[in-house]
Amino acid sequence: MLTLTYEYKLIPNEKQIEVIENTLRVCRAVWNYALSERKDWIKSRKCSVNACSLEKEYIIPVDKPFPNYNIQSKQLTEAKKTNPWLKSVNAQVLQQMLKRLDKAFTDRKSKKLGFPRFKNKYRMRSFVYPQMLKDCMQEN
Repeated sequence: MLTLTYEYKLIPNEKQIEVIENTLRVCRAVWNYALSERKDWIKSRKCSVNACSLEKEYIIPVDKPFPNYNIQSKQLTEAKKTNPWLKSVNAQVLQQMLKRLDKAFTDRKSKKLGFPRFKNKYRMRSFVYPQMLKDCMQEN
């Protein structure tokens, strides 16, 4: 099976730049929130039962499962109902961010890579549309 990839150089106008920057901003927020949730879950299980941390206590219920892709995508769907700034970005783009984070966690274990990092505006400069919708690349 052969997979073709096309790469285009975009020359966006000011309105398109604003939309792209907003999409990147929301994607970074989703990545950072999901990463902090996973980090807190891991930190809550680090110390022994009879020992307390001197810095902070991460109190997460014992029966709460690890926040994987499926759990976090459900939370994202719920959050989109109450946060209008999440609605401004395509849902599949945000789900791809969560998939990318999930892949970073699996690569951390399998390839013995470092822990995923929080992203600032210089670290995350891309997003993925997994499905191209009809007339999605129109000139405005």
